[in-house]
Amino acid sequence: MAPRAAAAARAAVWLGATLGLAHGFYLPGVAPREYAAGEKVEINVHKLSSPKTHLPYDFYSLAFCRPAETVHEPENLGEVMTGAVIQNSPYDVFMGKSEFKVACRSTLTKQQRQAFAQRVKQDYRVHMIMDNLPAATKMIAELPDGSKKDMYDRGFRLGFLGSKDIPGTEPGKPYVNNHLRFIVKYHKSELYAGARIVGFEVEAYSVKHSYNPPWNAADPKLTSVPLRPDLPPMPAHAEEIIFTYDVVWEESPDIAWASRWDLYLYMGDDQVHWFSILNSLVIVLLLSGIVAMIMVRTLRRDLAEYNSIEEKEELLEESGWKLVHADVLRTPPHPTLLATSVGTGMQILCMAFISIACAMLGFLSPANRGSMLTVSMLLFVLMGSVAGYSAAVTYKSFKGAHWKALTLLTAFLYPGITFVVFFFLNFFIWGKASSGAVPFTTMFALLCMWFLISFPLVWVGVWLGYRRTLSEPPVKTNLVPRVIPSQAWYLHLLFTMLVGGILPFGAVFIELYFIMSSVWLQRFYYVFGFLALVLLILLITCGEMAIVLSYFQLCNENYMWQWRAFLNTGSAGLFLFGYSFVYFSSTLEIMGVVSTMLYFTYMFVASMLFTLVTGTVGFFSSWWFVLQIYGAVKVD
Repeated sequence: MAPRAAAAARAAVWLGATLGLAHGFYLPGVAPREYAAGEKVEINVHKLSSPKTHLPYDFYSLAFCRPAETVHEPENLGEVMTGAVIQNSPYDVFMGKSEFKVACRSTLTKQQRQAFAQRVKQDYRVHMIMDNLPAATKMIAELPDGSKKDMYDRGFRLGFLGSKDIPGTEPGKPYVNNHLRFIVKYHKSELYAGARIVGFEVEAYSVKHSYNPPWNAADPKLTSVPLRPDLPPMPAHAEEIIFTYDVVWEESPDIAWASRWDLYLYMGDDQVHWFSILNSLVIVLLLSGIVAMIMVRTLRRDLAEYNSIEEKEELLEESGWKLVHADVLRTPPHPTLLATSVGTGMQILCMAFISIACAMLGFLSPANRGSMLTVSMLLFVLMGSVAGYSAAVTYKSFKGAHWKALTLLTAFLYPGITFVVFFFLNFFIWGKASSGAVPFTTMFALLCMWFLISFPLVWVGVWLGYRRTLSEPPVKTNLVPRVIPSQAWYLHLLFTMLVGGILPFGAVFIELYFIMSSVWLQRFYYVFGFLALVLLILLITCGEMAIVLSYFQLCNENYMWQWRAFLNTGSAGLFLFGYSFVYFSSTLEIMGVVSTMLYFTYMFVASMLFTLVTGTVGFFSSWWFVLQIYGAVKVD
């Protein structure tokens, strides 16, 4: 990630520090802490995760060393949904004290050895937290200009598979990283006493420790210390594993506490990222300008022709889109479903706008783990009133009368589909004994939010929408509908969906790759400024494509534009789902049937929500366009 992206997160941290110095107030999760020399620094274990399975596990699901008493840290809703289990650890780390320690000797059963070997083969990584900083592995990123820059990779590897290139290993045999080197960076200043932690690196090694029996747990003595390069690695199938760690303290005068997240948020391909986004922006804006220019010139000619014909009475028959003026506002088929889809699309769109705005302002800092997911879920619930209001106004314009059915469908149709899908998948995750399985207490809390908050807000929105007085339509609707003539092949629904969906999808294609990488490859994503820009481009593109396709449809005397306006741009969700197959085969290395099912099911839900958003924008744009053109032409 580029320095600007990191600066967005740093701004929130700096703001919290500034407010804290002035008024004793900090933004949540960004309060600095000073440690005195020799003060204990807590290390919490987070979870085990793998980009190949997407099934997180509790750290203590493997036979690691345990503290005398295990204490669970409180997790927010987002952390629970992502399988985080934050607990204390047996590692004793003291400020400024570098030392080597033996954590424990763990005797493994056959089942525990198989679990270690399986997790290593599945490329699991271990996640820890120190002073609200995640443990990270240091990497070297090569910049396009040939220079190199340090960057962090989240967590550290549980182990590795042997190969011919690694001395002392058997090819294909799993080995466990049983020695951890904690490299803790700290910063000192005259403005405060003590030191602040600004970096938490972990170097993981596999060492087959040896000792003279019997084992003395109170005062263990290892014959393999100090560590040497010629020591053999630790096989995962061993009957016992000795876990050790050492601590190295490094003073970092160049890294201030407010900028300690820079290395986490930095991405080595930042220039490619920015260039691709800018290139996409220029192309989309150019195409949008061309489309807008064509539409303005064509409509001006049509309006001038129709109005002059009406004044001079030189033509007895009307032609083109004016011919269907008495049917263009006719109620479409399945109006309740269309109004429900439009209302839910507005609900998701408002949720996305507010979430991105909060992230841009730094209130959803990565220091607040799970905050993005928590805020998004809460906003979706609170935007139920927007969904009800939008659905009611749309349904009222269709002259619908079944408002009770509309309220129930808006509150339960698409949220119900999503909840049922996640509830069904939760059984498979639970069957794998993964910490990613959402507890039933959390499920009950989500149901309470749905039924006790979202549903009443939807009802209020529907009530307000029905009380709104709609403006008089510009044209009257005949009792008998016109016969729609046969349409050309390029006006077939499938073709217009292909054309109407590919450009909106192309507008977000580049950014979509980075978003999917952050979700499925467990990388940080914090370029919310560009995400907001891409979202704006998406809305403009959907609106213009829907208007153009609706205009061509009306010119060919097909007045059933409502559903087609929704589906033409909503088909971008189909492109997204199709791209998920390409991304799966070209980028991911997912292992197992359950993990594959999780990926495609989640992408199906994401594509459905994307369809609702893009289709809603297309519908409202076409609706506005129809009202404008038929209000500007003389039809009586």
